[in-house]
Amino acid sequence: MCGIVGLYAHSPVNQSLFDALTVLQHRGQDAAGIVTEDNGQFFLRKDNGLVRDIFRTRHMRKLTGNIGIGHVRYPTAGSASCAESQPLYVNSPYGIVLAHNGNLTNQKQLLEDILKTDLRHINTSSDSEVLLNILARELHRDHKAKLTPDDIFNAIHNVYERCHGAYAVVALISGYGMIGFRDPNGIRPMIYGQRIDKNGDTEYMIASESVALDALGFETIRDVLPGEAIYVDEAGKLHSKICAEKTTDTSCIFEHVYFARPDSIIDGSSVYKARVRMGEYLAQKILREHPDHDIDVIIPIPESSRPSAMELAHHLNIKFREGFVKNRYIGRTFIMPGQEERQKSVKQKLNPISLEFQDKNVLLVDDSIVRGTTCKQIIDMAREAGAKKVYFASAAPPVRYPNVYGIDMPVKSELIAHGRTEKEIEKEIGADWLVYQDLSDLLKAATPSEEKEIREFECSVFDGKYVTGDVSEVYFAELEKARNDSTKNQGVLHDVQDESQDETRAVGLLSEI
Repeated sequence: MCGIVGLYAHSPVNQSLFDALTVLQHRGQDAAGIVTEDNGQFFLRKDNGLVRDIFRTRHMRKLTGNIGIGHVRYPTAGSASCAESQPLYVNSPYGIVLAHNGNLTNQKQLLEDILKTDLRHINTSSDSEVLLNILARELHRDHKAKLTPDDIFNAIHNVYERCHGAYAVVALISGYGMIGFRDPNGIRPMIYGQRIDKNGDTEYMIASESVALDALGFETIRDVLPGEAIYVDEAGKLHSKICAEKTTDTSCIFEHVYFARPDSIIDGSSVYKARVRMGEYLAQKILREHPDHDIDVIIPIPESSRPSAMELAHHLNIKFREGFVKNRYIGRTFIMPGQEERQKSVKQKLNPISLEFQDKNVLLVDDSIVRGTTCKQIIDMAREAGAKKVYFASAAPPVRYPNVYGIDMPVKSELIAHGRTEKEIEKEIGADWLVYQDLSDLLKAATPSEEKEIREFECSVFDGKYVTGDVSEVYFAELEKARNDSTKNQGVLHDVQDESQDETRAVGLLSEI
């Protein structure tokens, strides 16, 4: 899962891109990057780490220009090396930089096509580099010296024909402007908006979540539709077109469960309201299954479960308490690149307040249970803090299946619910009892209340149904080899640049800062 942003303005965009990436930092804490364009020259700064640590004053001064894109990353496909941080660049045709959120499911076939037919070289194991080269090849197919909006939309149509999976993309084409496009199933989120500058000129922004637009004072226009491309040309005129032949509106349900910020609106649905309603439906299930419960207090596991836990406590008429103090300087454990780091960080991240646990029957609420190691440790911490009984509620259903669309849980053996009953999971994590959300209730929670029919979502981690229709057991076997924690940090390209030197390295149209 990653965060992307693109900005077309009439004044320097470096600070705005920095601010937008900071707002989107929750979507990736492994690496970040910004590219701006000024007079036909791209300027790039990217590195491993948090946004605040990567971009210093000396870098910001060199990121000149009124148009740019940015990216925050955590690794799914590829590795965690700096070489695979984004945006990525290719100099032919025209000069293109690209940032991508998602995952291609036919990367292997595309890689063969690129090498044998398109005669293009791929230097990393990143599917984003594959996507960039497919886009470059399609833009170059007719060898035109001057592109029109229709040429760009035709190229993106061909990208849709070739690339399967989940992708939300922002890119710059040197001398032509900014493009953004979303996969035909709308799995990964993308939204765009506008603002009027002090001279009355219109500026445009494309981002993963609406909070990035809000933070920079942009008015939301709407979500980018599945299979749609947005093009802002060099003169600042906006063009849009549905470029895919067949589309479905099946956005990822896990955005509402965990990834997105609660103050975001995704495809017209409030993430916060969805999480509140998850708590309401979870309360109803607890009353059905444990009508004579003896819960004394309900405690959320910070942060994303808090709205659900508060609503759950309200409907059960039980005290809601903050029982864990969160160290805000530790990253999100779910998106850490290795199991050892995730386990190590739990006690560094959370510390129990013994007063809220001592001699009480406690219901802990989390947004989901994925690998199970985190909740097991937290249950142990609650008992050590004096809890008599520890119950556990998940605002999401059991995660039983691998994800292939950009979320870091593809290996079956890493999923605690895979091949286990809920009773077996309950025993494994050490809870006195365990309650999961029903999938039907989760779908209702994420559907805006004003809509009469329950929406369709991409729910493969819960139901094993993959909307792209191209996922096989052979694919899973190959993916497990590529993506388990032991291989996550193996890269293809080794960066030998001395990063202690603040130098600018020109490569074609790109200046690397």
